[in-house]
Amino acid sequence: MTSNHAEQARARKMADALACGIDDAFISQLVERFYSTVRQDDMLGPIFAERIGDWPHHLARMKDFWASVMLESGRFSGNPMRKHIAIGGLDEAHFARWQSLWNQTLDRIAQNAAVADRFREAALRIGESLLTGIKIDRGGLAAISARASS
Repeated sequence: MTSNHAEQARARKMADALACGIDDAFISQLVERFYSTVRQDDMLGPIFAERIGDWPHHLARMKDFWASVMLESGRFSGNPMRKHIAIGGLDEAHFARWQSLWNQTLDRIAQNAAVADRFREAALRIGESLLTGIKIDRGGLAAISARASS
């Protein structure tokens, strides 16, 4: 019963996303345009250039990631948290810049506000989660407690 409920919820999410214009073609366009911008960015470009040697592979993985997030495709497997923790020096400024470039890309190519808003909200949640994980890795739970009380 639980499995059936989960399958139905995934199917509804996918149908809803497709109905508003989120599909593999849009995800591919978004990922391609966004990472083209990232690669030229003064803050983020060098971080990616240092770590990504095979851009076609990375872009394919990011397309699978976003399809899994937005369409429940299940095509992505991996550990984004571990990858981001391994990048020393990432902080709020990096995530804010990433989100800013993401939003600018959405402003340019999203066919409607519903599509843009769904991607913005998902990216914000994911970014906050990754940043929280990085902070915990660096300073334990005290790092989060200190942040919450400030």
